[in-house]
Amino acid sequence: MPHPQRRRSLIWFAKIVVSLSLLVVLFSKVDAAAIWVRARQASPIWLAVALTAYLAVLLVSAWRWGVLLGGCGVRVPLSRLVSSYLVATFFNNFLPSNIGGDVVRVADTARPAGSKTVATLIVLADRGIGLLALVAIAAIGASTAQRLPGTGLIGPSVLWLALAVGCGLLMTILWRPALVPRLLRPVGRIHPEWVGERLARLEGLLGRMRSVPGALATGFTGALAVQMAVVGFYFALGRGLAIPVTFWQLGLIVPATLLVQMLPLSINGFGLREATFGYYFAALGLPLEQALVLSLMGAALILLVSLLGAGTYIARGRPPVDLPA
Repeated sequence: MPHPQRRRSLIWFAKIVVSLSLLVVLFSKVDAAAIWVRARQASPIWLAVALTAYLAVLLVSAWRWGVLLGGCGVRVPLSRLVSSYLVATFFNNFLPSNIGGDVVRVADTARPAGSKTVATLIVLADRGIGLLALVAIAAIGASTAQRLPGTGLIGPSVLWLALAVGCGLLMTILWRPALVPRLLRPVGRIHPEWVGERLARLEGLLGRMRSVPGALATGFTGALAVQMAVVGFYFALGRGLAIPVTFWQLGLIVPATLLVQMLPLSINGFGLREATFGYYFAALGLPLEQALVLSLMGAALILLVSLLGAGTYIARGRPPVDLPA
């Protein structure tokens, strides 16, 4: 069996190969110079609108996280959550996985939450609600988008079914808080005291969430607003690049692309994202050049906004202190 460090290196290498291979294949089919020309001709006004939309994504995401924390009895100032979310976004976009950003969020809320376990579970709940909202927007987009009947690989029926199953699982977990710890109890044989304590905290947290349905509903509404703002970001960018794609067409394309990017097959989704944009643009009868310029310009602007997190991290002057488990 390979040494853990060697195995990680092999995984990294494989992801780099996938990203580079996909980008090489895609760029071999287009005129790279034409992509550069279109990018340089982008409307500054629409670029500003796109940047504003993405800043709204970050602010609403931090607020939604605060709603979930508050529902669980954890009070953290919104300014601190915004600061933490900016740093987490920087880590997510400049490290090869999203785990780094979640570590920042957990570290920044573990002390007010009373433990790393509770802070971690709230971050996971935030991600789960965000995923449900992502599927919901994709389902609406698939049902609404013009000239994308059936939507190819992922149709409306599949997306609505996935959303129903996800909501059903969430309701089941909240209605029976003891169910998940019971299912995970066999894991406790590895380290009964350590795992048992954390399963008890999980059950308690789920029970607390069950008692605050308003916080969950508000959090889900915030998650929908975030996903709509992400679609708005790409729509504004598309208008700035003179690409004839509608809001609800992007309402399917963008969530589907984000779902594909979650697959651990590439470096931060590079290559997979562009290939997915290309697939859906082909269904719309739009050239691959437009798919690539929209995808890459979107990634570039997101990286640019993420640099705010770097400044925030430097301004802290020190890493997060050690926190209780």
